Amino acid sequence: MAYDRHNPIFMAPPAGPNPELMLSAVLHLMSHYTAQHSAEGGCLKLASVIERHLKALASLPELAPVLSATCQQLSEQWAGVVERQLPVPERSSFLSRIMTRTRHAGSAA
Repeated sequence: MAYDRHNPIFMAPPAGPNPELMLSAVLHLMSHYTAQHSAEGGCLKLASVIERHLKALASLPELAPVLSATCQQLSEQWAGVVERQLPVPERSSFLSRIMTRTRHAGSAA
């Protein structure tokens, strides 16, 4: 039995990023985020990965302009989701810093 070596199924995949595979992956990640978001409030790492995938897709030159622009806009929106989920650093007042240092100095003595 002879194989047709010119059949596309036997040819190596193109080198470089695969836009269809990346788009498929980001849609899959987004659906997982949506499912987790309703149950647990969303996952910061997952939102960050989605944002990076969309940014990478937007930068691919072979992507159609409308799809590239959509990915860019969604990337910016997901960056906002990530930013809102980041823990807010605790702001300490001057007095609380002094009190903390006093307590630590007193316990060390």
